[in-house]
Amino acid sequence: MLHVNLSKVHDGPVDIAGEVATNDPAFAGLNMSLASPVAVAGRFSSAGDDKYYWRVRFETTVRTECRRCLKEVVVPIDESRGLIFSADEETPEGDGCYAIPERARDLDLTEALREEVFLAVPAFVECRPDCKGLCPRCGADLNDGPCGCPPAGDPRWDALKGLSEASNPKKD
Repeated sequence: MLHVNLSKVHDGPVDIAGEVATNDPAFAGLNMSLASPVAVAGRFSSAGDDKYYWRVRFETTVRTECRRCLKEVVVPIDESRGLIFSADEETPEGDGCYAIPERARDLDLTEALREEVFLAVPAFVECRPDCKGLCPRCGADLNDGPCGCPPAGDPRWDALKGLSEASNPKKD
């Protein structure tokens, strides 16, 4: 876990470096899993009355699914962020702003890191740019070759098929 003692920050910036394990409970319940520990390095400093700034860089790899074929994909993450922590009730949370509990002396940065890692994962991951995905009828992986399903017809033409059959009756 990443912690910072806020009283030490008032004496000057505090360098924070560490690693969060892949099985850390803070990362449970996400639709991705860590493939490697999260390496963290940054500087936590005072930014005024009850406000703090954390310039952080984190690296990891995450496991998620290809949006087309559902195969597992490992995605590298290497991000730098500037985060604001504030005990001021008027400071809105979100977009890199986090609330500090009133009278906190020690601040756990793991939850903020969890959110930032999650936000760093691309929303639409593909195993490769030319992934063909799954057949919508049988579910076969089209990257392995054709599935054998007949080609889908366009239902908008079905009315014309009836006209064609009616105007050309079969001769016995």
